[in-house]
Amino acid sequence: MSAQRDRTPEQKLEVPVIEGKTRFIDLGLDERLRDAITDIGFEYCTPIQAETLPFTLSGKDLIGQAQTGTGKTAAFLINAIQRMLLNPIPEADRFASEPRILALAPTRELAMQIAKDAEQLCGYTGHNVVTVVGGMNYDKQRDQLQNEVVDILVATPGRLIDFLGSQDVFLDQLDLLILDEADRMLDMGFIPDVKRIIRKCTPKEERQTLLFSATFNQDVLNLASMWTRNAEFVEIEPEQKTAERVKQTVYFVGGEEKLTVLVNYLQQGGVDKALVFANRRDQCRDLDEDLRNQGIKTALMSGEIAQNKRLKTLEQFKRGDIQVLVATDVAGRGIHVDGVTHVFNYNLPDNAEDYVHRIGRTGRAGQEGTSVSFASEDDAFSLPAIESYIGQKLTSSVPEEELMTPLLKPVIARRRSSNRRPPARNQQRPRQRRA
Repeated sequence: MSAQRDRTPEQKLEVPVIEGKTRFIDLGLDERLRDAITDIGFEYCTPIQAETLPFTLSGKDLIGQAQTGTGKTAAFLINAIQRMLLNPIPEADRFASEPRILALAPTRELAMQIAKDAEQLCGYTGHNVVTVVGGMNYDKQRDQLQNEVVDILVATPGRLIDFLGSQDVFLDQLDLLILDEADRMLDMGFIPDVKRIIRKCTPKEERQTLLFSATFNQDVLNLASMWTRNAEFVEIEPEQKTAERVKQTVYFVGGEEKLTVLVNYLQQGGVDKALVFANRRDQCRDLDEDLRNQGIKTALMSGEIAQNKRLKTLEQFKRGDIQVLVATDVAGRGIHVDGVTHVFNYNLPDNAEDYVHRIGRTGRAGQEGTSVSFASEDDAFSLPAIESYIGQKLTSSVPEEELMTPLLKPVIARRRSSNRRPPARNQQRPRQRRA
């Protein structure tokens, strides 16, 4: 797994010194890792990278709080790869089924994104990255574990538990444990599985542990203290919880008007790639069908869709073959696609934090983005909590006249459920665990 490095030393060091910014070339990284970082286009550390890498590269455990899109994945992967390069294992002593690095993530999409980033950063180092997640070919993953040297294992808890049970993987030689999006793992009910996994790992006194989370409630903090040893705590709070380069608008509409406004907005031009969020799977299914009926190139992203189909859909979305992805919050967390121009909140989320994660899918990598939320009589009550959480008043109005133009095609006749909240008794039902 080696590529050609054809830059001269002078070319590699052409990164200007900027006050207040940390250059990757100043971190003392192995040249092979530095070259991969340069190939990706990284020159300066993001705040989470600049704050965490001095601690982690010196071997300290770390608890990091940072939102999605802040560069935390590269922060923990750079440390992981540098750690392996500084402590190489002779070829004769490298075995299958015994990873040196384990990165646990709550969703398949996030795990696969971590693995993709890891493969890029290992471009010159010769380290092997293996991914084990639910919803994909079990036998192929088992074959990799049994027959390949596994340096970095990226996994979701459910599938990893399966392989631990069948003794296709062993974690007693682990050098570094990474727990990403710990708050989401807690929300999704994965913590019992994570505890079982950690009991199989090298003791915390003999490994480095990095835990990252977008939020820290007392439950997450308690877990972090159990799994880490004398950990440094780094908190990166953006100046605003929502990006300044995302224009945020709220339309006050009736529940039956949402589809009309959305379709007209999508058809008026300028919407190249859009994510549309609804709160429940049945709402997403209905909305996907309605948009298709109106001639919109759309696809559905939710936990009930087979993983291979979800990956194919994401590739089509990246290429521009699909204009709109309709997604639930859990599926949306795993969508990392550059160039998303618009995010639509068909329903305002019950949780203000989910609003931040939703609109964070646009306005990335220095680009401008637009967020449009629909507030009806059924979900407008969520607006004050969202505004309080993000620390700003959202621009609210009724839709422009052209957005209210009646649709040319008839709307599918069905009992509308997109705005009705589930009965109170269902709100207490525990979430299904999904890998």
